[in-house]
Amino acid sequence: MQALVENLVKLQSIDLDRARLNRELRALPAEIAQSQSRLAATERQSADASAALSREDTLRTRLDREIDGHRKKAAKFRAQLDSVTNTEQASAIEHEINFETAEADRLENEEYTSLERTETQEAALAQSRAQVELLAAELEGVRARVAAHQQELLAELAACDTARDVLRSVLDPDWLARFDRIAASRGTGIALAVNQQCTGCSMGVRPQTWNQLREGELLSCDSCSRLLYWDPAMQPAPKAPQPEVPAGTGRAPRKPRQAGA
Repeated sequence: MQALVENLVKLQSIDLDRARLNRELRALPAEIAQSQSRLAATERQSADASAALSREDTLRTRLDREIDGHRKKAAKFRAQLDSVTNTEQASAIEHEINFETAEADRLENEEYTSLERTETQEAALAQSRAQVELLAAELEGVRARVAAHQQELLAELAACDTARDVLRSVLDPDWLARFDRIAASRGTGIALAVNQQCTGCSMGVRPQTWNQLREGELLSCDSCSRLLYWDPAMQPAPKAPQPEVPAGTGRAPRKPRQAGA
């Protein structure tokens, strides 16, 4: 029975290791995905900054064209002042000159504001491009590290599979089937009993069951159905025997009674 318990405990330990290794393997792609997500977000920021710069360039091209048109119209109206024959015509032409000049000045202010925005966007674009380079290098490093870790995990998993196959081949088929059934529903198939308690579900063990476990039997927990075993190594060491104290030792000496007391 002791060999059966030891093999089942080893099998459970290997199964738990295999589950852990498989979880780690499944988590590896997420590390790459997170790095890719950060890179993609920064690339979008860089693309947005570049597009904003292009819009500002297009805007200033249009503003330059419109400013030039207004300046030319103002110059044309000024030339017409030389041929004015009355005050009303002069006033109307001066009004047009003032309008064209004001529009040209307003558009030049817009152009100046666009240049200020461009300076800000150029700095943002340079920063995002530098960040893209860093994150691209980081992604390559993550891929290399994940690939190396994956190989390590696969090697450990292969070793676990080999040890697991060996153990399962020597276990009694009935006990193995029972263990597999419990592990499939509970996550683990065998649990240690300590201080009259199942460590798998923390429920108490009946006194009779506890005594049988201490005699080396392999039983089922009434609460969780896991196979229960007792490990003699978990038993607390017996207390060291205390030396016997002779009768009367340690008592305070009695005072002699005084006469007449």
